[in-house]
Amino acid sequence: MPNSVFFCGQGLIDVLTSLAFVFLIGLSMGAICQKLRLPKIIGMLLTGVILGPYVLGLLDEKIMNISPELRKMALVIILIKAGLSLDLRDLKRVGHSAVLMAFLPAVCEIAGCVLFAPLIFGVSHMEAAVMGAVLGAVSPAVVVPRMVQLMEMQRGTKKGIPQMILGGASMDDVVVIVLFTTFVGMAQGDGVHAAALLDIPVSIVLGVGLGVLTGFLLAKFFQHRYDKHEMVRNSNKTIIVLGAAFLLLAVEDWLKGRVAVSGLLAVMSMALMLAMHTVPEVTQRLQEKFGKLWLAAEVVLFVLVGAAVDIRYTLQAGLGALLMLVISLSFRTVGVLLSLIGSKFTVKETLFCVIAYLPKATVQAAIGAVPLAMGLPCGDLVLSMAVVSILITAPLGAIGMDATYSRLLTNDK
Repeated sequence: MPNSVFFCGQGLIDVLTSLAFVFLIGLSMGAICQKLRLPKIIGMLLTGVILGPYVLGLLDEKIMNISPELRKMALVIILIKAGLSLDLRDLKRVGHSAVLMAFLPAVCEIAGCVLFAPLIFGVSHMEAAVMGAVLGAVSPAVVVPRMVQLMEMQRGTKKGIPQMILGGASMDDVVVIVLFTTFVGMAQGDGVHAAALLDIPVSIVLGVGLGVLTGFLLAKFFQHRYDKHEMVRNSNKTIIVLGAAFLLLAVEDWLKGRVAVSGLLAVMSMALMLAMHTVPEVTQRLQEKFGKLWLAAEVVLFVLVGAAVDIRYTLQAGLGALLMLVISLSFRTVGVLLSLIGSKFTVKETLFCVIAYLPKATVQAAIGAVPLAMGLPCGDLVLSMAVVSILITAPLGAIGMDATYSRLLTNDK
């Protein structure tokens, strides 16, 4: 009995020590990068890589086991803040481009992989499709915080540019993950199922619908208490909204295998509906509260994304991986340009949209190792490509957005 108590206590100390490393070193490296005029997420990603199990191994195994859940919690916080900042009228102004940006760039990138990966690596077209699905997702972890910041700064907001990118990046992941699941099944010999492809629109529609209903009910509850002069404190509102968001994610897991629902889209839709049906003062206070939560969540998100990157696979990738990445990003760029036809964006604004759709991190860290774990022959190669894409495009996209927004987007203040 005393030994079990000791090990339990020692395990807790190890977890707390790991969290201390995540926050203290992650923040320090982020600050150093800012001093060097680099995005702070680069410092946080590097912290994760160095502290993670593939280099120094200073992060406790228990932290790494729950890393996907912690990263998703951090994403929930920034998506709530994003939803509270969105205005549907801005998305309507963008029109069809907002819809096309949700899937066309990813589909074009997957097509590029299917065409060229067999020539470069000698893999089958089905394995190339699996690789394309891993590479095809833009990273909401990198993109969403920057779009929220641009909306607060009112950069390009009159044309709805950050709003469009924010919405597209959130739905892009739903499309890619469903396609990835379908392609992996086909690579294992399960064949293609039309029902699996139907999961894409079903997941989006049900996610948005569930979020809208939840947000509307929360707004009515807060307003009812306000009318009765029994106002809910802003801190309590924050906790209630966060709890509702976690429940929406849980619904996605509860219904998995029966009905497809996008939990992350539901979270952002809930926040958007909440902002539409509450007084502006309440929305502003909630934005501030979630902005403060994001200060801690950001460190956890990017350090743990970095810790999930197995840099050993970068050595196996070789020059072929770099060539394939350039080709896939070129196809992605074509997808963005096609999506923006008829949008009336200037050349500068279009260029910014291309840059904003470059970063890869969150999804690649989450699913990059799945083909290897499932025993697919292309598993090593897919993981190598996922690692290379994170290490190159996450910093490239972050630096590109931070360095160019002031020159490429109009100041709408």
